[in-house]
Amino acid sequence: MRSERSALVIGASGSIGTAVAQRLLADSRYDTVFCVSRAADPPAALDNAAQLRWLPCGGSPGDIALAREEMGDAVGRLARVVICSGILHQGDRGPEKSLEQLDADWMQTLFYANSITPMLWLQALAKGLGRKQECVIAALSARVGSIGDNKLGGWYGYRASKSALNMLLQTAAVELARRAPATKLIAFHPGTTDTALSRPFQGNVPAGKLFSPDFVAARLLAIMDTARPDAALSYLDWDNKTIPW
Repeated sequence: MRSERSALVIGASGSIGTAVAQRLLADSRYDTVFCVSRAADPPAALDNAAQLRWLPCGGSPGDIALAREEMGDAVGRLARVVICSGILHQGDRGPEKSLEQLDADWMQTLFYANSITPMLWLQALAKGLGRKQECVIAALSARVGSIGDNKLGGWYGYRASKSALNMLLQTAAVELARRAPATKLIAFHPGTTDTALSRPFQGNVPAGKLFSPDFVAARLLAIMDTARPDAALSYLDWDNKTIPW
């Protein structure tokens, strides 16, 4: 018999999001798995799951509010939330290699997708999070968002947008410690994963360090299972090791 707990995957049509959703749907602890995506229909890998609730949703505040409304009281039963949305490149736009390549419009696009959208979702969910219902929320960050670890430079917009995400999540963790003390936040670096996001940059990945989406999903969910509320954000990699800020 399934327990009355729900899970939410945001960015569920991407490779990692789909892999996370598959594992949550196969887990008897969750009676409902909400999956949010810009796509109108779920991928074939998820389509036949009885407990799936597919929520097509854009990235605007209005779209997010509508999707949140469709979830109703189930938000108060959320035990897992995984935010997989984000971009690194789009069309002919990609990571900057020099100051001369900085472009204000592209940086705004990166910040909206990588920093603002996850926080709009956290804002939408916050009022429904209970004081006693344990909920672990993980957002895909990146090691390149670490200021202390930045020895190579470049990738200005992507690095900065992930650093901003980390700060926003830590600020939210301080607030949620007061209003939803059973909630735990994680900023998660998945490593280089075989997805459309990383595909143009896989040429220099060392042997054994290009991970499958399912491997990353399994590691992330295992980390979430051992996480406990502690009024702070954890910045962790796929191996459950802390990344310097």
